[in-house]
Formats: sequence, C-alpha cells, structure tokens
Amino acid sequence: MQAVKILQHGDTDVIEYGEYPDPEVGRDEVLVDIKAAALNHLDIWTRRGLPMLDLEMPHIPGSDGAGVVVETGVDVTRFEEGDHVAVSAGVGDLRMDDPTLDPNFHIIGEHVPGVHSEYTAISEDNLIPVPEHVDWEVAGSCSLVFQTAWRMLIERAELKPDEKVLVLGASGGVGHAALQIADYAGAEVYATGSTEEKLQYAEEHGADYVCNYEEENFAKWVRAETDGAGVDVVVEHVGAPTWRDSIKSLAKGGRLVTCGGTGGGNPETDIPRIFWNQLEIIGSTMATPEQVDDVLELVWDGTFEPAIRDVLPMSETARAHEILENREGFGKVVVRPDSELK
Repeated sequence: MQAVKILQHGDTDVIEYGEYPDPEVGRDEVLVDIKAAALNHLDIWTRRGLPMLDLEMPHIPGSDGAGVVVETGVDVTRFEEGDHVAVSAGVGDLRMDDPTLDPNFHIIGEHVPGVHSEYTAISEDNLIPVPEHVDWEVAGSCSLVFQTAWRMLIERAELKPDEKVLVLGASGGVGHAALQIADYAGAEVYATGSTEEKLQYAEEHGADYVCNYEEENFAKWVRAETDGAGVDVVVEHVGAPTWRDSIKSLAKGGRLVTCGGTGGGNPETDIPRIFWNQLEIIGSTMATPEQVDDVLELVWDGTFEPAIRDVLPMSETARAHEILENREGFGKVVVRPDSELK
C-alpha cells in the first residue's frame, strides 16, 4: 500500500509518500480502507520530535481518519465489511472509569503508527460508527479536536449556561470546536483570531465578542468587555505566548483549561494571581469513549460543523504540514490517498 512516512525527526523534508507493507489484521482489529484523514498540530510535534518519544522509523503519522471496513478479525463483534467508521485515537484501559487516566494511555499517530495511509488495521475499540450520509472529509477530520474540546469544556471545566468563556485561536482545530461547543452550552463566548476573516468565521459560529490579538492585548480587551470582571473559563491551547494573559483574563474563581502548548510548553506564570483570585488550572487530554460518542453524534447530525481549510492528496502531506505551521486559513487540513483522488 501507499502511506505517508516520517523518515526521521526534522522539517517537512523528512516526509515521504510511498510504498509501505500492507497491515496485518489482528484478532480484535478491523482493516479500514481510508477515504479521508486530517492533520492536527500533534502531527507537527511528532514529526519534529518530542521528549520521551522514541519511535521506530519510518513512522506513519495521523490520528484522524475515516473509511470503509474491508476485513474484520475473528474476535471483532461491533463491525462488519462495508461499515463506515472513523478513528478515535486515544488508547487506554477500557476497564477503567476514565481510560484517559490509564498510566499507559497513548495516542495513535503519536506513540504508535497512525492512519495516514491507504489502509490501516486498528482495534475495534478505537473505531466509531459513521452514518453513511456523512461526508468523508467531515468524518475524517472531526474526532480528535471535537472530543478534546468537549471534554475540556463540558467535563473538565463543567461549563454552565450564561458563563463567560474565552476561546483562544478560535479558528484553529481545537479552537473552532470549542467555539461551537461553548455556544451550544449556552455560554457567552469571547474569541480571538489573527485576521478579519478568522474573526468573521468566529462570529458566524457562536462568538458574541471577537478580538484581533495581533492588534490589541486580549487580556485588556476581555477586562474592558466585561467591565473589569474577567471571564469564567479560558480555553487555552497555545501555551507560553498566551499563558500569562490567559490567567489575567479570568474572573475570581475562574477556570483555565488546557490541552496543549502549540507555542511553547514552559510558560512563566503568575502564582500570586492564581492563589489570590482562587483560580483553577485544569489539564485535559482526549476523551472517554462515552464522551466521544456524545460529541460526535452532534457532528453527525450537523449541530457542529468541522471547518475544512484544504483537501490535498497524501503525496502533498509536506505541504499540509506547512499550511498548519504557517497558520494559513482556518480549520482542518484534510489529506486523501492519491488513489481516492484519481
């Protein structure tokens, strides 16, 4: 089969699309003919290399994908040939109440080979049924960011109707999902973006107030818009460049919920402000199977809409990485096997 391969850690020139051994299907695995997949910032970090990440090279990246079941292992009970499925990339002990807290929790595409290939063999526990009316680009791009944002806001931050929420980078992957979820939950939504086009998108998808962070300090903007009070929740996924201002944006008793640090993982922080204002700093990673089902049902029925900024053949995955790194446009970048586009 043809697959995207990272040959070694480095810049985009380490990405290759070419021949790779066909996957073997285990007893509890499903062989999926991938129709569409998508990139996340996680793919960039994996390509560049992360501390404690020791991968066998070449490595197939990709945590988002969807396709058709073409074969099932002998112990598979949930799927059969012809089913439409999407990947949910978190792997944890399903006997636990919260598998994301499993000490051995890991992510397909980051810690083990991913799904940016013509075919993938994957445990049935990591597949979600997809209604046949759902477009492949939607099914292949929504799982990681929508489950992450849902857990952040609904489960971890316990967002309540009429609370004020600040979503940073509201046109990015997690950002555009969090924007829609916060609006769905009945919150008053404040959003940041870097261009007028991105801010217009945010307003069309649930933002009540928008700020161009390239032109003004978003913490001062939040304080001005809330008469000095601040917001109840900040959705933080940027890290070092925004951390201090994210904390400054919080009202007394507010909650900052974070799922990553695309701009840097070791920010300076304001400890006196945290304890004096009795703030909560909450970490969040992926979601439980039940949470995944809850949020994706709302994608399948059209309540939530993944933004697709571009669709490229997998042979142009290096270009797809550049689009994300350069923050070109907004939403998800989808890649499809070259054979699907002929």
